[in-house]
Amino acid sequence: MTLVALIPARGGSKGIPRKNLTLCGGRSLLDWTAETALHSGVIDRAVLSTDDQDIAEAGRALGLHVPFLRPPDLAGDAAPMLGVMQHCLAELRRAGETIEAVVLLQPTSPFRRAHHVRESVAKFRKTQAHTLVSVVRVPHRFVPEGQMRENGGFLSPYFGGGVGRTTRQEKQLLFARNGPAVLIVRSSVLDAGLLYGDSIVGYEMDELSSLDIDTPEELRLADHLLRTGYVR
Repeated sequence: MTLVALIPARGGSKGIPRKNLTLCGGRSLLDWTAETALHSGVIDRAVLSTDDQDIAEAGRALGLHVPFLRPPDLAGDAAPMLGVMQHCLAELRRAGETIEAVVLLQPTSPFRRAHHVRESVAKFRKTQAHTLVSVVRVPHRFVPEGQMRENGGFLSPYFGGGVGRTTRQEKQLLFARNGPAVLIVRSSVLDAGLLYGDSIVGYEMDELSSLDIDTPEELRLADHLLRTGYVR
């Protein structure tokens, strides 16, 4: 049974043109993720899914497998990640592969490292979960009981009633998907047309490692942190 890392890197990007080949800390975003996958030691094959020949060539130079090009209907802005993962799974099976699970590693997480992937895979296998997703803790000021709404110039608790728990220790602990930086999905779950099966486990990452690049400002921040050596 093969554990496949899937790196999705389409050519089109409106927020940051050619984002996946954009330099961050002197290396492309694709480069950072390729290194993470290949150095994790727990991936049987690292596959690049792209519709772009330049990205495909860059991926091959980094040591990634590029056994297919993604079709146009899965390369647009609204292309669902589920479809991209199912397409990869179908192509690999057509080549005779038996796939245990697909490990999605998006290039927009340049601070995710090989140890994050190793720990995620270890937890995924230990728990026998259907899906593992990387998460980050939600700051206590953003949890639901801390939210308020304005009505007629006055504030009231968002969920009604009086002001509830006010200290960090009293508020519930919540998690948010951090991109996700790591998403592991069993093949059987993808076959059922799902990303999240009946049993889902989280892999917690710190806030800095969870940085997900969607905007030029986030790219500049990541570049600064890498160039100054704050993140290695």
